[in-house]
Amino acid sequence: MLGCTGKKILIIVENLPVPYDRRVWLEATSLVEEGFHVSVISPRRKGDVPCAVIDGVHVYRYKMYPPTRGLLSYLWELSYCWVMTFWLSLVVWRREGIDVIQSCNPPDTYWLLGRFYKLFGKKYVFDHHDLNPELYESRFGKRGWIHRVLLWLERQQFRTADRVIATNESYRQVAIQRGGVPPERVVVVRSGPDLSRFHRVAPNESLKRGKRYLAVYLGVMGPQDGVDYLIRAVEHVVRTFGREDIQFALVGDGDVRPDLEMMTHEKGLDEWVYFTGFQFGDELLEILSTADIAVAPDPKSPFNDVSTMNKVIEFMAMGLPVVSFDLKETRYSAGEAAVYAPPNDEREFARCIIELLDDPDRRRRMGEYGLQRVREHLAWEHSRKVLIQLYTELLCESK
Repeated sequence: MLGCTGKKILIIVENLPVPYDRRVWLEATSLVEEGFHVSVISPRRKGDVPCAVIDGVHVYRYKMYPPTRGLLSYLWELSYCWVMTFWLSLVVWRREGIDVIQSCNPPDTYWLLGRFYKLFGKKYVFDHHDLNPELYESRFGKRGWIHRVLLWLERQQFRTADRVIATNESYRQVAIQRGGVPPERVVVVRSGPDLSRFHRVAPNESLKRGKRYLAVYLGVMGPQDGVDYLIRAVEHVVRTFGREDIQFALVGDGDVRPDLEMMTHEKGLDEWVYFTGFQFGDELLEILSTADIAVAPDPKSPFNDVSTMNKVIEFMAMGLPVVSFDLKETRYSAGEAAVYAPPNDEREFARCIIELLDDPDRRRRMGEYGLQRVREHLAWEHSRKVLIQLYTELLCESK
């Protein structure tokens, strides 16, 4: 690390505020711990201050744009966020300095900012969180001109980047094969949990709300995340299989949460399903420590099949067995720590939940396997080394 101390990294993320984006926050704090000077630009949630230093990270936040629906509203939101990010980047450049910019998608628009700063000798790193062309196809079931635009934007990201960070091997191959990035410029940094922060605490039986079992969902609630599949599976649990002893806690938030809450109410499932919003720290650990199983209802789609589901690895870090649809990357991550229902079959998903809850020995074995797999292969400490090596080579050994 000789010569790296004080090198200045600006991380840009639009999809979630920090420190609530757990991957981005792990990256930022890990870099600070290694002596880098790190700034982050992101939206801000209600109640957050615009500027702060948190865990050594210099955070600059702009007012979050209200959730949008429709193409024109979405384009306006993109434009607003881009302009605010560009303005704050100038502030960061003046106050903190910049040696490299790391852009986290979605969206795939910050290559323009990267090209601007490269005129002044700065470097650009693309942290590839989502396959936006596949995400569009999965949401709308078609390709068309918007899909072609998304592919073009993605190519500009790859062409601009001095380095590309992929979240798994599937994404790495997209960068190499579709993006034309030389293999030596693409590294895999998986979104593993920090085991110093993910650990079991005393359970709180009141979270089960009088039921015998608790199943937990954790994560974003967007159109592609499958929480609607989960609610329909709960309906099968209660109505098809007659099981009324299972409580479902849905932890998280997102654009479709109001629709999901309405769906739950209309199906008469309020007794078995409750929503908590995002939870952090001890509150989150308490829910996960009380749960008997975890659920990952992401449906099979061109996007989900090759995406790493962070929640699955976090469930494993807490020793929770998982019920999931059978997805390529989820099977790679979880292995024997999950039970796999046939893709998008809600009735079978419900059956898997019931069978797993009725087999405590199997739950114990799966939980132990998952925790061991995280410790040995998937924890953040393994990804951290790759991230630090990337920046060491890019900023400290290229003189």
